[in-house]
Amino acid sequence: MTAQSPEIARSIRTGSFNTNCHDLGQGKPVVLIHGSGPGVTGWANWRLVMPDLAKRVRVLAPDMVGFGYTDRPDGFAYSRAAWIRQILDLMDELGLPQVDIVGNSFGGAIALALAIQHPGRVGRLVLMGSAGLTFPVTDGLAAVWGYEPSFEAMKGLLDIFAHDRTLVTDELAELRYQASIRPGFQESFAALFPRPHQRWLDALGSDPADIAKVGHRSLIIHGRDDKVVPLDVSLQLHRLIERSELHVFGQCGHWAQIEHAARFNKLVADFIAD
Repeated sequence: MTAQSPEIARSIRTGSFNTNCHDLGQGKPVVLIHGSGPGVTGWANWRLVMPDLAKRVRVLAPDMVGFGYTDRPDGFAYSRAAWIRQILDLMDELGLPQVDIVGNSFGGAIALALAIQHPGRVGRLVLMGSAGLTFPVTDGLAAVWGYEPSFEAMKGLLDIFAHDRTLVTDELAELRYQASIRPGFQESFAALFPRPHQRWLDALGSDPADIAKVGHRSLIIHGRDDKVVPLDVSLQLHRLIERSELHVFGQCGHWAQIEHAARFNKLVADFIAD
């Protein structure tokens, strides 16, 4: 990829490293936190969301440390606390006392924990295919976190992510495979969630008693056919978060923002602007 890659955006200082962060639109700030797939970036996760959402709000989509084009500091201790600190440092550097947050999968776990620990820094909360509660690691999640680079492995992952198999083209699989083997990408990814995977999923989770205290207006979105994070996780989150609403997309896997992009974008934009 060249310096003109759409995945490379604004470099913002966050603590001891620089975060690659897309910054589009004007108005109410909304932070989009991506999931934890191999080769993922903020742009790859949110490319169909950012242009629509930026018509109504200011969109900030960082590459979380360990992913994408954000710096990879030597010896960095990756943890839920470190990712929360990154978002807070990003907000502080940009002079933003409060933001709405949209979190996808891994990103949902970070968003939820941030809302629990720093409730005043979060306005509205959107959790999509979100982790955040512990559950037995699914075969789909084990395949994602256990990824070893090859075109065939990436094609298999895309089959897991998407319910609609027409989305899983050889061209997309090749693109995402090449993304996963950029210098430094797989090395840091392999260090994030090594086997056994359950310990890392548990470490991302929040205590149900703490989740029940979340007072934020929350929108929970899930694909009914998700093979990575079970629908039951969002059902539990909906039961726990008093001011939550739940939308379940049928014929949808772990990629609601891609498989149902137009409807997803309208749902989220209307919720944030309401």
